[in-house]
Amino acid sequence: MDLKKCLLVVLSLALVLGLGESFDFHEKDLETEESLWDLYERWRSHHTVSRSLDDKHNRFNVFKYNVYYVRNVNKKDKPYKLKLNKFADMTNHEFKSTYAGSNVKHHRMLWGIPKGNGTFIYEKVDMVPPSVDWRKKGAVTGVKDQGQCGSCWAFSTVVGVEGINQIKTKKLVSLSEQELVDCDNNENAGCNGGLMDLAFEFIKRKGGITTEENYPYNAADGTCDVSKENHPVVSIDGHENVPANDEDALMKAAANQPISVAIDAGGSDFQFYSEANYFVSFVEYYIWQGVFTGGCGTELDHGVAIVGYGTTLDGTKYWIVKNSWGTEWGEKGYIRMQRGISDKEGLCGIAMEASYPIKSSSNDSKGPLPSPKDEL
Repeated sequence: MDLKKCLLVVLSLALVLGLGESFDFHEKDLETEESLWDLYERWRSHHTVSRSLDDKHNRFNVFKYNVYYVRNVNKKDKPYKLKLNKFADMTNHEFKSTYAGSNVKHHRMLWGIPKGNGTFIYEKVDMVPPSVDWRKKGAVTGVKDQGQCGSCWAFSTVVGVEGINQIKTKKLVSLSEQELVDCDNNENAGCNGGLMDLAFEFIKRKGGITTEENYPYNAADGTCDVSKENHPVVSIDGHENVPANDEDALMKAAANQPISVAIDAGGSDFQFYSEANYFVSFVEYYIWQGVFTGGCGTELDHGVAIVGYGTTLDGTKYWIVKNSWGTEWGEKGYIRMQRGISDKEGLCGIAMEASYPIKSSSNDSKGPLPSPKDEL
């Protein structure tokens, strides 16, 4: 089998597998109100959506609007595609309020410019690899889901701490976002949003953070469980901020560890962003590279984490960004966002407020967690 035929087989298989995991629709599904209702019911079943029957008709109208939006965008010549994911019966306002509600701008106005030690340890880095993927290096845990709680700042923070801890200790430990939601509440505000730099300082001040297993996530504000908080497992020495509005500096940092960043994630294209789509013909093949190119602004409302970067076959530069909306969204929970645009803030403001934890020691634990017998 020659190379071209081999590529066609691989791409065809990818298409089949992709269809098996995603929810797709066709023009015939849009022909009548009845066919749209059938599409809606199939979507509800696919995503196991449970809504009040009293609200069902209104939800259907929202769903119908989103179906046409996704269809119309996918007809355009964009390098990425949209799909009817689990947010398909939410208005964009509902989506922004629920899933992009970290209120970064509000919290920044309250607490001032990002805090740090005033240095940038990667400033004198001259050479960086053309591509980096911290997932392949074992420094990134699986994609998590913040649920209907504006706790993205906690998830973004934890990605940074999990990453630097693995780099220093060679141990990947899943850490507790719920501890930050419940206990880091003097400046941050749990499900009502927060800032990653403040969370890094909280972890430093408390002597570390405990594991997700010890203090599991429940997607709601709660009272700080001091018994769990008092068993930190991973510590950091502080944090630094990447020089603002400088993607070159951001790349230097991301080449060395996962980076916490804030972005504007409230747009409809971001809401329905999908994995890369493949189209295969008998003559040649085309790959929709899947890199998100906007639109979006710089009204920072969501915390995520850069876990790598690279370049597509057609030369498009991108960041690999880990989100906290579960694996059903995007590229199995990730999004590749265009890198190196003309705007100094970066796409969706990704270069505006980037920060990362510092950890000099290879000691990752303050001691073993108590066994159930010890707790009695």
